[in-house]
Amino acid sequence: MSTVAQPTPLQLPRNALPTLRKSDPRLAWLIKRVGPFALPSPHSLGRGHLEALCRSIVYQQLSGKAAATIFGRFRKLWETAEFPSAQQIQSQSDATLRGCGLSGQKVSYLRDLCQRLVEQPHFLADVETMEDEAIIARLTSVKGLGRWTSEMFLMFHLGRLDVWPVGDLGVRKAIQRLHLLDELPPPKQMQELGARYAPYRSVASWYLWRLLELPDEVPPQL
Repeated sequence: MSTVAQPTPLQLPRNALPTLRKSDPRLAWLIKRVGPFALPSPHSLGRGHLEALCRSIVYQQLSGKAAATIFGRFRKLWETAEFPSAQQIQSQSDATLRGCGLSGQKVSYLRDLCQRLVEQPHFLADVETMEDEAIIARLTSVKGLGRWTSEMFLMFHLGRLDVWPVGDLGVRKAIQRLHLLDELPPPKQMQELGARYAPYRSVASWYLWRLLELPDEVPPQL
């Protein structure tokens, strides 16, 4: 019986978790409660930049199951294991793309992204060497790719370790719960609270998302 290969975890610098534990006793409690860091290594997922961004567009504002179904139909438009090129995606009609379950708006987002790659072949080629904010500026120039989507690309696709998504509702809810705040923290407070977690704010975010999966856990009074 064949088995599906599991993605390997992203390898952290040896000082990452000790640094985070020292930065905040509440986060130290959460790290102990959750256990080992297990964000998948981007390379083990085998996705190119275009595929990662197309997935992000398809998955916007949908449940994981519904988005996976639509993305699966989209992939079946090409009977190859390799993800289609921007030119191949552009060659599909709007009706065909809509037939996969994509909204007209998302079709326009995919077309804008692919048009950038057709006109500027190096649009994504150098992102591995770019600074985080420069990547965000480039990606948000594409219709439908906002800051949050760009930050998720940095974290989950490029494996950047110091991304702090201040607008992410899950991270905000977890910060509120971890620090026993009366209200959701606004962006300025999020920046201030998150500063202590640098240069491993992506790692802190991952643990904060895990806190939301522990509904009965009450952070200690520290």
